[in-house]
Order: sequence, then structure tokens, then C-alpha cells
Amino acid sequence: MAAAPQHAADVLIAEHAAPGGRAVAEITLNVEATLNSLSLGMAHTVAAALRGWRNDGRIACVLIRGAGDRAFCAGGDIQALYAAMVKNHAAGRVVDDYPFQFFEHEYRLDYLIHNYPKPVVALGHGVVMGGGLGIYSASRFRLVTEGSRIACPEVTIGLFPDAGATWLLRNLNPAVALFLGCTGSHVNCADALAAGIATHSVAGASRQEVLGALGGVDYSGDATDFDRVGEALSALPGPELPEAQLGAVPDSLSLEGGYADVADRIGGLAGASRWVDKGIATMRRGCPTSVGILIEQLRRAPGLDLADCFRLEMTVGTHCAHNGDFAEGVRALIIEKDNRPRWRYGDLDGLDAAHVRGHFEAPWPRNPLHDLENDG
Repeated sequence: MAAAPQHAADVLIAEHAAPGGRAVAEITLNVEATLNSLSLGMAHTVAAALRGWRNDGRIACVLIRGAGDRAFCAGGDIQALYAAMVKNHAAGRVVDDYPFQFFEHEYRLDYLIHNYPKPVVALGHGVVMGGGLGIYSASRFRLVTEGSRIACPEVTIGLFPDAGATWLLRNLNPAVALFLGCTGSHVNCADALAAGIATHSVAGASRQEVLGALGGVDYSGDATDFDRVGEALSALPGPELPEAQLGAVPDSLSLEGGYADVADRIGGLAGASRWVDKGIATMRRGCPTSVGILIEQLRRAPGLDLADCFRLEMTVGTHCAHNGDFAEGVRALIIEKDNRPRWRYGDLDGLDAAHVRGHFEAPWPRNPLHDLENDG
């Protein structure tokens, strides 16, 4: 029998009985109007719940899902980020620290999930992008359905793949990581499973069975619970998989050369498939600085541990919030919707490498995530 849900703004929290006096905890991101986009308040609520359950012997497993049929989570609360950035840019100084608070606590939440001592299951139905992909990719078990659409679309708004995407991308096939980061291309459930972005699948019509499957596990309260959860998820009815798309990206795609050289090689894949062509078109319309940042991000990622990946993202995200391209991209794509962003650099040929590399230089004496390991 389920406990009565607790309402905390835009997050629903419940506990469901499981055998042996244990329980499955459930977190529902509950803002359907914004595709369950994550706000600072929601990040605090989810983190507080996870910390409370971490040492609670009754709680054996955590399920994270999004309300409605359209999305798990489409990303961060872009409207709030934009409003704060506009204030800061107009004042010429920080008068609203929402963007920096948001980045810090979003990344702390993601790091907490990555290191959670109990099985965390993310039900990635529908849109899984940006900050939603951060929560999803941090979870040990990652479900997709035939309706899942997974992406790092930040190139379209002058940002960069964050919320742990540095760690996610460094663990993918390097050519695939480069293509997905530069083009913002959507990955379907077949490719998510093949690439290792997802671990399990369930038919969209059967996704309500996930909670029941988790609630039926005979938990032991030790490390074997991870295997038990995996077995329960593997037994769920699977979807009919769509046609795979990532095979059109050759392993030869590399980070060598200048930013324009890398982008030219991606552009050289034109004609490989309609999916590839759509991604190339998105990259060419996207923010040149974002492409440069992604390339630098992938070059630096292999030498970083998980915490350092988040610290790198905190540094780059802070610069993006201070600089104009992020706010301009949000204005053009989401606020005014004229789809005519005025990027600082018109193309990759004119992109200043020093400007890109400056995003990786610490803007403060100490990174706000200097103590991140304490959150894990």
C-alpha cells in the first residue's frame, strides 16, 4: 500500500511498501507544462529526499520519473535562468545569483545520485535532455521506452553539455560523443541502449508496471539489491525498437585540429542519413562558441575524475552565464522565438580560441564545488 504523497512545490514524493518491511521511494518531477524542467527549488527538494533516505534502512530503492506522457525532464528552468542573466547583464554586475546557485545545486544533486548507495532507477520516457539527462545519466538503472528522446541540445542556446555530460560523453564512443555534443542530435531508445546511455527498456504502455516490479523485489538491504533490481527491470515487457541511427557516425570522427577543422569533418558526413543531415544543420545554426567549448570539454575530460568533471562544468557554466551568448540563445529560441540569435562570433572560422579556452579558467579563488566529494 502506498503512503500518501507529500507535495513539495513541483515535486511529488511517496514511499511504497515492499516485502520484508522495506519500501521503494518514488520521486516525480511534476511540472508537465514545462516538460518537468528542473528549478533550483526542485533540486533542493529532490536532494533533501535522497539524503533522508540514504541511511534509512527501510528504503531499499528509489524510482525517479516525470509526470505525464511527454517528458522525464527537458532540462533546467531556462526562463528563470534567463530572467536573472538579463538583470545581471543590464546592471553590469551580479545582482541576481540564481544561475550560479542553480548550477551549483543541480551539479551537487547529480553527484549525489551518481554515488548513491542504493539502487536508483530513472524512468526516461519522452524527452530526456539537459538537466534531465543529468539526473537520468547519474542513475544506476536507466529505462527508455519507444517514445524516449535523449539529447544534449545546448548548442542551440549558447550553453554546453553540462549536468554531468562531461562524464557521460567521455564514456561513450568518442566519435559518437563528439557528434552528439556538437549537433544536439536526438537519440532514440535503440541507440540509447546500444551506446550504453540506457541500461533497460520497457514498453511505453507498460511503464506503469515499473513501480510494481520494484515493489515486488525481495530486498536484502545489501549490495545484492542492485542485481535484484536489474533482474526485475529485465523482466519488464520491452518495446518494439525503432531503427538505429548512430551507425551513420564513423569511428574515424576525431578531435584533431582546430575547432573549424573538427566541425568540417562533421559537416563532411552530409548525406550519410537524414538524421545526420539534421544534426549538421543544427550545428551550423548553433552557437560557434558552444561548439568550441564542447571540443575543449571532450579534450580535457579523459584526465578528470567525476568530481572534477562537475567542477569543470561549474567553471564553464559560470562564464556562460556572464557572457552574452547563453542569454541571447535563450531569447531567440525560447523567449521571443524569432530563431535569429546574434552570436558573438558568426562562424567557427572566426571563433577566437582564446575566448573559448577562457571559459575553462576559474573566475573565483575557490570553486563552489571544492567540497563536492562530501555530497557523495
